[in-house]
Amino acid sequence: MGKGGGCVPSKKKEPITDHDQDPQNPERNRPVSDQNRTGNAETTNPVQDGHVHEQVRKQRIFIVFYSMYGHVELLARRMKKGVDSIDGVEGFLYRVPETLTKEVLDQMRVPPEKEDAVPLISADKLVEADGLLFGFPTRYGCMAAQMKAFFDSTGQLWREQRLAGVPAGFFVSTGTQGGGQETTAWTAITQLAHHGMVYVPIGYTFGAGMFKMDSIRGGSPYGAGVFSGDGTREPTEVELALAEHQGKYMAAIVKKFVKPR
Repeated sequence: MGKGGGCVPSKKKEPITDHDQDPQNPERNRPVSDQNRTGNAETTNPVQDGHVHEQVRKQRIFIVFYSMYGHVELLARRMKKGVDSIDGVEGFLYRVPETLTKEVLDQMRVPPEKEDAVPLISADKLVEADGLLFGFPTRYGCMAAQMKAFFDSTGQLWREQRLAGVPAGFFVSTGTQGGGQETTAWTAITQLAHHGMVYVPIGYTFGAGMFKMDSIRGGSPYGAGVFSGDGTREPTEVELALAEHQGKYMAAIVKKFVKPR
């Protein structure tokens, strides 16, 4: 059973060095009070030369995740960086609600929630997104129960097919190399299928970084990934770079094919 938490990206095709190092991750402790304010997301009508010119808002990609030990959150933050690098598109970070009690979380030695934690999301807010990226740790090769509970809360959206046609992708965390880097993503595709969403894998668009065999690396053609080990292993720069690449890739897809909602 995977125990993990979060993951990473880069759009460059050159091989990435320092695979075996787990560098410091300043993003883990970065305040998130302004993380969902990257620009004006609303449509405005500035006046120029006496004429009103309509300005279309940026397209929005919601990065929705569950992260017990912080690994998935690190991937999500780096993924947002990738999304925001594409002109006309911006990323927003959201957490799904916890389902375990504080007593259980304490016994599992889960870090306490930070005061400036990423905001929680409710199912009805998903309709505001032009694209969706869902991140979660594995539980026996499938998504964690917290994320499944969130998908289970989208019944009304499913009845009305409010999310039909929306591009969506996944990123994951597993505790071991055989713990579900691929199965955790592809068993989640059923959620998208019932909603009529369009699954967007990354394939091998990360380039040379997808083929390196000289170090342990999470991620697959299904999406970015990280190996969390016993919970103490940090994402490597390669894993984070892959998450950033996935953010860029999804933003480019949304910009090319999706009209702002």
